[in-house]
Amino acid sequence: MSSKISRRDFLKLTGSAFGSVALSPYLPPLDEFADGQLVRVTSNGNEGRGIPVYSRPADGLSDPNSIVVSMVKLDNLLNVYEEVNSGTPGYNPVWYRVWGGFVHRARMQKVQYIYNQPAKSIREEGQLAEITVPYTQSLRLVGKEWQQLYRLYYTTIHWVKGVDEGPDGQPWYRILDELLDITYHAPASHLRLIPDEELTPISPGVPFEKKRIEISLQTQQLICFEYDEPVFTTVISSGRVNSSPGPNGIPTRTPAGKYNVMVKMPSKHMGGGDLAQAADIEAYQLPGVAWTTFFTRQGHAFHGTYWHDNFGVPMSSGCINMRTEEAKWLFRWTLPLASADQINPLTLDKKGFGTSVIIFD
Repeated sequence: MSSKISRRDFLKLTGSAFGSVALSPYLPPLDEFADGQLVRVTSNGNEGRGIPVYSRPADGLSDPNSIVVSMVKLDNLLNVYEEVNSGTPGYNPVWYRVWGGFVHRARMQKVQYIYNQPAKSIREEGQLAEITVPYTQSLRLVGKEWQQLYRLYYTTIHWVKGVDEGPDGQPWYRILDELLDITYHAPASHLRLIPDEELTPISPGVPFEKKRIEISLQTQQLICFEYDEPVFTTVISSGRVNSSPGPNGIPTRTPAGKYNVMVKMPSKHMGGGDLAQAADIEAYQLPGVAWTTFFTRQGHAFHGTYWHDNFGVPMSSGCINMRTEEAKWLFRWTLPLASADQINPLTLDKKGFGTSVIIFD
């Protein structure tokens, strides 16, 4: 159940959240500021104990000289002093040197602190906005009580419907949750309103039949074609290869076959949608999944990914995980066109028979 908090509780909460850099044992104190790269730990690992910090950048299972020196927990923020290409594992050989050792990139998200000037007003149909801090705590006003809801993470996209005074007396944006049809609030300075021009379609003059997407599940490669010429290539993470259904009841393996883009949503709340779990940061709640492009009626889609950086191997519950900036490019490139004025302000989507998607085993 969501917990109720007072203004004093809120100030304590946000103070501890933004002080997480200083509280982490793997970082220098906050007053010893280092203008470098930050990463956020995106998982507590399979056993819930956290992500291992190794003594050297190598696979700890195969290198007897690399030992686990500590564990880092979900949402810890780590300073990165160096990126190291160790050559292992082959599909993702990048490691980060952090305080005390090395962490593998797979369960880290590069983040920044970027604060924004709050808007004085929001247009009636709403505006898209992007989280520009490692994470921020959203709150829902129920009666006269502010209740904790979701943590909103860096690069997630949200529908802002208004600007109100928050529990700290500062401007907070009112965000629409399209899955649950509720609104909640987040500090306006933590969100960047996205200009309409950022949704301008890419190569809209190319005929419908001259654009297509091909994906190889074997190589985890995605290629976009115009007139049979590749114009964009990247590695993705498709669905995990097992026979157990995912949280949505659909098998996790991405289905091979021929499809077409059918619905595009710049922001999508994925997950269970259970308000009783909204304040649980480990629950299957993914509000604001960015640049979602659906190609099956079962809900398979291309979308941005903030919970891992392990592209090149199957990781998802059936969708095509992409780096967020690449999912945004695909969103703008595919048909149907979905510029800012073409998104339905009531359903927050654009429907239509769109670009061909061919998935090979």
